[in-house]
Amino acid sequence: MKHVKLIIHTDGGARGNPGPAGIGAVIESEQELQRTLVHELSETIGETTNNVAEYMAVLKAFAYLLANNMQATEMQVYLDSRLVAEQLAGRFKIKKPHLYDLFVQVKELENKVGERVSYFAIPRSENARADALVNQALDELLLC
Repeated sequence: MKHVKLIIHTDGGARGNPGPAGIGAVIESEQELQRTLVHELSETIGETTNNVAEYMAVLKAFAYLLANNMQATEMQVYLDSRLVAEQLAGRFKIKKPHLYDLFVQVKELENKVGERVSYFAIPRSENARADALVNQALDELLLC
């Protein structure tokens, strides 16, 4: 299914940094300024750092789109990690090899799901639902 525009809010976090980590993503379709929820992701990803979790959130959102045969003419991806948003947009260098590997994986999926993909750093307060999904995943993990 091809959407004209997808809006994706992602977040990743680790308790302890590194520590138990989780991701959250909210995928919405937008047509004529009306947004419709497509899917939400909330899951743990093992022990890692905040930056890896931020990359994994984008990667898992794109993987969901690919697995469900979804594409978009335009995609806007919003993250509350300025570092990861700027790296994905090509404005910041990636110095750590493990982050570069994740960057490459994101870009490979990006080419399969979106024609024009833009990345934006936003304040945490504007990413509340994705943040809540991260905390939901981590809270469930820590209750087990």
